[in-house]
Amino acid sequence: MLSSDPEGIRRSVEVEYWVVDGEGRLVEPGPLVEASPGAEREFVEPLLEVKTTPCESAAALRTELFDRLGAVLDRADDLGLGLVPLATPLSHDEIRERPSDRTRIQNRVVGEDFEYVRHCAGTHVHVEQQPGLEIDQLNALIALDPALALLNSSSYFRGLPLAAGARSKLYRWMAYDDVPHQGWLWSYVDDADQWDRRLERRYEEFVTAATDAGIARQAVEANFDPESAVWTPVQFREQFSTVEWRSPDNALPSQIVRLANRMAELVGRLDEIDVRIEGETGDLREDTLVLPEFGAVLEYVNAAVRDGLESPEVQSYLDRMGFDVDAYEPLSHEFDDRGEIGTEAARRLRLEYAERLRRDLREATPVSGD
Repeated sequence: MLSSDPEGIRRSVEVEYWVVDGEGRLVEPGPLVEASPGAEREFVEPLLEVKTTPCESAAALRTELFDRLGAVLDRADDLGLGLVPLATPLSHDEIRERPSDRTRIQNRVVGEDFEYVRHCAGTHVHVEQQPGLEIDQLNALIALDPALALLNSSSYFRGLPLAAGARSKLYRWMAYDDVPHQGWLWSYVDDADQWDRRLERRYEEFVTAATDAGIARQAVEANFDPESAVWTPVQFREQFSTVEWRSPDNALPSQIVRLANRMAELVGRLDEIDVRIEGETGDLREDTLVLPEFGAVLEYVNAAVRDGLESPEVQSYLDRMGFDVDAYEPLSHEFDDRGEIGTEAARRLRLEYAERLRRDLREATPVSGD
C-alpha cells in the first residue's frame, strides 16, 4: 500500500481567490500582490493567485501555503479587503480582463464563450515527475480526475444554479465547447512520444484557429508554445518537471492542502505498486492501482461536475480509489435550494465566505494528507 506521507516527493499548489472590499464588491488586489512571495495577479482584475514552492512533505506544503495566505490576509485586513474561496462570483458581475496579447488571442480563438472563463477561480496541484513512472503518474491523475468533486466550491453562475461544480462545467462544457481538444480531459497515453504528438497536434490546431481569426502566426508563437496553448485538466509540465492537475476549484486552505497531499501520495509513489487499466470500477488495492477504462472515467467525471458528492457513484468510486470522502465538505453543497442569488445577496455571501477563509487559517491543525 502507498505510504501515508511520501517525504521527498515534491508537491506544490497554485490557488486563485476573488478579492472583495468591505461591501463584498469585487476589486483589484492592488498591494496584496506585494504582501507575500508567490502572490500574483491573474488575467482578470479581481483575482489573486497564491503559489507555493515545491515542498517535500505534507507538513511543509501546509506551512508554506498557510504562511503565504496569512501574510496576504494580514495586508488585506489593513486595507479592508478579503479573499473569497468560491469558484465563481455567484452573481452576474462584469469581470474585466487585464490587457495582454495572450488574452486578446484567446478571445479571438475561443470567441464569445471565453466570457465563461473569466468567472472561474481554481486550484492547480503539481506533483514531481518520478523517472520512469511519468506515464503511470499522468494516467493515474486522469483516472483520479473525479476527485474534483471533493473541492467543488460553487454551484452558481450569473445568479442561478448551474452544476455542483459550476466552474468545471463553465470550462469543459461551455467555454471550450467549440475547441474541445483544448479544454476537455484527454484520454490515457501509452508513452511520452504519444503525449508529445498529441500536444503538437493541439498546438497546430490552436495556431490555425488563431490565424483563421486574423492573428498573425508570429504573434501566436510569441505568446504560446505547445504546453501553454492547451487547458486540458491533466498535463505534463516540462518547465517544472511535474504532472499537473488543474481540475479542482479554489476552496478553504485546509481542504486544498488535504487533497493536494493525498494526490501526492497516490501518484508520487507508484513505484510501490503495479498500475493497470481495466474494467469500469477502479480500485486501489494492497499492491495494485486499477484505473478504469477511459470511457468509465468520463462518466464519473461528468457526475462529479453535475452532482458532486451527491452522486453515490462518485462517492463509491473515490472511496475505492483511496480517498477519505467523509473528510471533505464541499462548499458548493451549502448552496442547495437557495434559488436565485442577486447582487446584494452575492456580496453578503462573499463576505461570509471570506470570513470562513480567515477562520480556516486560524483554526486548521497540521495535516499529513488523507
